[in-house]
Amino acid sequence: MMIRMFCRQPRISPVLLTVILLILGEQVVKTAPEYDPYKVLGVSRSASHTEIKKAYKHLAREWHPDKNKDPGAEDMFIKITKSYEILSNEERRANFDRYGQMEENQPFGQSQHQGFRNFHNSFYFDESFFHFPSSRDFADSEHLLHHAKYNSEVLPDSYRRPYLIKVTSKWCFACIHIEPVWRETVQELEPLGVGIGIVDLGDERRLANQLGAHRAPSIIGLVNGRVTFFHQAVAREHLRQFIEDLLPQRLVEKITDKNYLPFLSSWHAENKPSVLLFDQVPVVPLLYKLTAFAFRDYVRFGYVDQGETYNTRLLRQFNINTYAPTMLLFKENTEKPADIIQARGMKRQIMDEFVSNNKFLQVPRLVNQQLFDELCPVKQFHRRRKYCVLLITGEEQAFVPGNKAFLDFASANSKEVLRFAYVYQRQQQPLCQALLQNQAALSPQVVILERRSQAGKVLYRSVTGGWNGSEEEKHRLHEQLELLQRDPAYLTSDATLPELNNEMAPMFLIQWMNAAYDYLLQIYDDLLYSNWREMMPILSLIFSALFILFGTVIIQAFSESGEEKPQKPKPKEPPKSEEDASSRASTSSRPPKKDFVEVTELTDITYTSNLVKLRPGHINVVLVLTDTSKNALLRKFAKEVFSFSGTQTLHFSFLNADKHRHWMPSLLASTPDSAQGLGHSDDDEESPDYTGHVLALNGYKKYFCLFRPVFTGDEPSDGSSSEASLSSSRRKSRSRSRSQSRSRSRSREDGAGLKRGSTRATSLEVHHKLDRLGLWMERLMEGTLPRLRVPAWPALDTTTANTSTES
Repeated sequence: MMIRMFCRQPRISPVLLTVILLILGEQVVKTAPEYDPYKVLGVSRSASHTEIKKAYKHLAREWHPDKNKDPGAEDMFIKITKSYEILSNEERRANFDRYGQMEENQPFGQSQHQGFRNFHNSFYFDESFFHFPSSRDFADSEHLLHHAKYNSEVLPDSYRRPYLIKVTSKWCFACIHIEPVWRETVQELEPLGVGIGIVDLGDERRLANQLGAHRAPSIIGLVNGRVTFFHQAVAREHLRQFIEDLLPQRLVEKITDKNYLPFLSSWHAENKPSVLLFDQVPVVPLLYKLTAFAFRDYVRFGYVDQGETYNTRLLRQFNINTYAPTMLLFKENTEKPADIIQARGMKRQIMDEFVSNNKFLQVPRLVNQQLFDELCPVKQFHRRRKYCVLLITGEEQAFVPGNKAFLDFASANSKEVLRFAYVYQRQQQPLCQALLQNQAALSPQVVILERRSQAGKVLYRSVTGGWNGSEEEKHRLHEQLELLQRDPAYLTSDATLPELNNEMAPMFLIQWMNAAYDYLLQIYDDLLYSNWREMMPILSLIFSALFILFGTVIIQAFSESGEEKPQKPKPKEPPKSEEDASSRASTSSRPPKKDFVEVTELTDITYTSNLVKLRPGHINVVLVLTDTSKNALLRKFAKEVFSFSGTQTLHFSFLNADKHRHWMPSLLASTPDSAQGLGHSDDDEESPDYTGHVLALNGYKKYFCLFRPVFTGDEPSDGSSSEASLSSSRRKSRSRSRSQSRSRSRSREDGAGLKRGSTRATSLEVHHKLDRLGLWMERLMEGTLPRLRVPAWPALDTTTANTSTES
């Protein structure tokens, strides 16, 4: 019997294999180096910036190597510092909280150039494969900009020199591609005076948004606070030309034998010295343009090409050496330069020092506060005193000899402690009045002053006898200056000077045109290169304005067409007299809100609300008319009061005298003055005619103002119209006679309601009764009309004509 034995090979179950892998993975994680800045500082993940800063200061004092002698104190102090750098930066802290990653997230003490290793070095990713620099170069870090530095230093400095700014970011392949060209350009332009800046798009998102840069790489030019993007191929020649194009035009003027005399003689009008550069190059060097841009507010610059044949007289006159660049600086003397510099290798530092030492005339004119502050600085304790000798003079030809004598005196007595200047009294009146104690200077005056504070306080003394430029005056001024240097208490008067007027400031229109030109240039640049992200706000504003404009025009066109349909053709109106036009032109009231005048009739129903119970401060202007004159007078009344219909306190009504014939006599009877002025009484056999009278009724205060109609020939000639003078009556009669022929053809329209046997005037004559109503309304609004008081308003009912109602 044979017994077979089978040996099974042991199998590892999947569950056991999973457990083993988990244990190994846990060991790998444990052996992997860990670093947590929160644990190092001993704060929670929700700690505020103040708590983090407080913990950092406490640990830094505890582990500082100079105080803690523990061997590991230095490493611990480095960990604390690095942890605070991470947690104090919001972006790096957020990156660590989300991904557990941070910049330089290797264990301390290991090399920063090893790349990232994990899984026991089984996988290796080396940054050097893509040529990414693991740390920023020293030159780049020197030019690195942040938001505060840009606004406090770079932006103000852009008014003295242009800036070339590169916008870059980490993991940017195109940025690495342009890096060699950028380095060469920086090495060339920075010694010339061009400012260099680098903005990290990831770290300085706020600054990038301010510049309008939303992608990397981007190259930006900054001049006078204005940002311009570079859109050409990145080459050194293109970047150099880009900087030249950013500079303003006509910084440097081309000088030849024909125009050098006017250029040098313009010092009086420009109030600036002049600099001439002689060189063999046909184009103006960029270095010279940058120097001219930096000192454009102080000095005028000209360039002379020595290689041109039409400059031989200029070269011969000033004896110029053609083998090296030469700079000549001229002040008041145009025949002899005040300073000369000549060098083969002209550098920016040499040119800046040369110009800055000569940026003022020998005797400049004070044209603004900035020039006054630089010429006559405020006294400081650690500096030597400086006195300003100021000549107050005029622009007329009679002052020229004295001004020239003052210039000669300043040239002969030039000292470091003395600054000479002059000012035109007419241009700087507040300054001159403060120094002359509000006395007009009939002749030029010399004032010696010393500034004591930025608020304008000065000590000064006027030179007795004025200034006429004689030798005696020069000797007296010299003695007083010598005495002042020995005894500073010689200045006995004090005053507070106002700020000087800026005589060189451009006009508002020129400033507006320059701003509009820059704005249009920016729009053109954005449209040309499709910079739509920056253009969206501008385009939105333009389209919104166009939509509102066209929408308003379309709505107005439709509304006008809808209003014109139901309207009937209006009958032709009689020609307007010159007096009507003058009365309407002279009105000055609030523009009416409607294109018509609301005139209500005073009836038994509306009488109480429109007069008796009228609100305080409101006035009802009432026209008295009849059935026959209603149409003509209402049209004339509406024309005369139309310009006053926008006033909210005025109401307009009319009273039919045919219906309420006793109301007007009752009102006038209660006011004897008005009745006597009209010459009527209740005992007259024939009822008086009140057609064309206008009353301004104040129901609350119980008074009224009365307008008497203009005489038209249908009324007795007993002087009942006190408003019309004799000359006015004659003009009206002549105009009436001229218009009688025209009134015949229009009698059917205007006089349709007239009765044949009526003895009253025609409609054309009736409407002339209100010719002076516009002037009367003006006086009503001014409050200069006489007011007639009434004890109570009479009743409107015809049956109770003699009774009165208490309001």
